[in-house]
Amino acid sequence: MIPFKEFQTQDKARLFWLLFGLTVLTIVGMQLTGSALVNETAPGGIVTFELVGTLAGSQAIVDSWQGSAMTWAGINMGLDFLFLFLYGLTIALGCLILANRIPEKFQSLKTLGRWLALGILVAAGLDVIENISLILLLTGSENEFLSPLARWMAIPKFGLVLLSLLYIVGGGVRELMSRTKMSNETA
Repeated sequence: MIPFKEFQTQDKARLFWLLFGLTVLTIVGMQLTGSALVNETAPGGIVTFELVGTLAGSQAIVDSWQGSAMTWAGINMGLDFLFLFLYGLTIALGCLILANRIPEKFQSLKTLGRWLALGILVAAGLDVIENISLILLLTGSENEFLSPLARWMAIPKFGLVLLSLLYIVGGGVRELMSRTKMSNETA
């Protein structure tokens, strides 16, 4: 059985653009709150924290965020829970919309889009586990398992997001080329 094969929704494109807009707004919020987290110990801010992979590294980052930066870290983590919900739905819907527009003769690309839609929801689930691990570290946990867990949830998450976005961008370029070709033929 292929996931989401019979996906039916009224105004899928409108829903996609609404979700896309909310996702972008959340990204802006995360960039604003995350800027206070960039320092010598965490040059990539929260992403450094996600990928550090060791308790000592995590503790060094948390120590570098004491004071107001710790508040910003908490706000940023809260926004990330909203973000994972939004990006999961937005990218999954984008994959499904494009998969449904691909001609039947390219069945493997249609199937890939449906699987990527499912994959991005898995990525959002990995993001939940990663976020919980990071929050526990932010609140002082000394569990040595949490930092590697966050890292090993983040890596496949980023990979699934990247693959799904490549599918959407590739499908979007194909759509634009197809529309340009049609408008040139009718002109």
